[in-house]
Amino acid sequence: MISAEQNDFITRVGRATPAGTLLRRYWQPVALADELAGPRPVKAVQLMGQHFVLFRDEQGQLGMLDRDCPHRGADLAFGRLEHGGLRCPFHGWLFDAKGNCLETPAEPVGSKLCTRIKQAAYPVVERAGTVFAYIGDGEPPAFPDFDCFVAPDSHTFAFKGLFECNWLQALEVGIDPAHASYLHRFFEDADTSESYGKQFRGASADSDMPITQVLREYDRPDISVEPTDYGMRLTALRQLSETQTHVRVTNVVFPQAFVIPMSAEMTISQWHVPVDDTHCYWYAIFTSFTGPVDKQQMRDQRLKLYELPDYTSRKNKRNNYGYSIDEQLSQTYTGMGDDINVHDQWAVESQGPIQDRTREHLGSTDKGIITYRRMLVRAIESTQAGETAPMLIDAAQASALTGPPSIDGIGEAGNTDGYWQSADRERRLKSDWASARLAAA
Repeated sequence: MISAEQNDFITRVGRATPAGTLLRRYWQPVALADELAGPRPVKAVQLMGQHFVLFRDEQGQLGMLDRDCPHRGADLAFGRLEHGGLRCPFHGWLFDAKGNCLETPAEPVGSKLCTRIKQAAYPVVERAGTVFAYIGDGEPPAFPDFDCFVAPDSHTFAFKGLFECNWLQALEVGIDPAHASYLHRFFEDADTSESYGKQFRGASADSDMPITQVLREYDRPDISVEPTDYGMRLTALRQLSETQTHVRVTNVVFPQAFVIPMSAEMTISQWHVPVDDTHCYWYAIFTSFTGPVDKQQMRDQRLKLYELPDYTSRKNKRNNYGYSIDEQLSQTYTGMGDDINVHDQWAVESQGPIQDRTREHLGSTDKGIITYRRMLVRAIESTQAGETAPMLIDAAQASALTGPPSIDGIGEAGNTDGYWQSADRERRLKSDWASARLAAA
């Protein structure tokens, strides 16, 4: 258990809050590239309690500005894209992607007012179908050369969803290897050949054994945590027999992402991004090591659950997450359908808008969460002291970061480290884009 003050210290993300100040030192996902498609690529964005407008100008340049017009505070998210920028409909003031005021047309001819006006603008970049923004002070860190950022666009797919809870409890479900044996338990194993695009529905690598069977029948994983230069690696071992062990390797990328296996062919890199203290979006980049991603199939699968334009779940706390007592008795552990995003959403939202950690009692399987919280507190305290923090990297450091390896497979008992390392290398050697990186190294 921790105190209420300690809980606020690591969860609150507004301006000048300890955790909010730390998170502002990193690139944050703010939109999917798909959200800027169509005839009017303008989108209102809320990030850590601040309000912005994101847009793509007529030349294709991305820009993100404070949302309130510096004239009289009107909403620039309703602006007109024209003449090289975003124009406020109130009096026609025009701003480019850098925040420069280009025109104040209602002013007298010859007015120099626009030369004295500057709207706050923020760096934005597009990576793997996701728009990232930086709203902190100084220069942003470099992007690491992780798989999701270096794989060709054809081999990645991005999506997101809204959780109505604090970012930290949403992140912590992803660094908890034990919960999958319960929260995501299925009482019957589906046809693994029909598992494309679905997490925990395929077969573990190097076997024909469904992952659902592994999780259901071997529900006491041996979990280890190893600090890394990008954050930490978690290894969960499930002893299947005297000769075989199920090995699942996941990663936390500081400050708020994790990289996990989706299948033998695909990984998920996922961020939990605060909208404010009590809402967050998860942003996921799916990366394929085999063929191109079937983006249409992946998107159609997810749009069965998520509604546009806000990517809200059709199953939510207002309809009890689709809970069925008959299903809970015979099909799934939760009774909330077969989409694990719904399971996760219930788990984290049911803890309350901000989890009251003064009432929790952590166990030995929570060692990843304990390690991460200590890392987070140290980074916040370092930031308060004007010092560096993990993953505030330059270009040279970024180029040295690869992977990180993320494996779900069955290997020889007694050589689990050797198994996941060789499995990761073998998967890369068979991949066109990943093998080219190995050859260049």
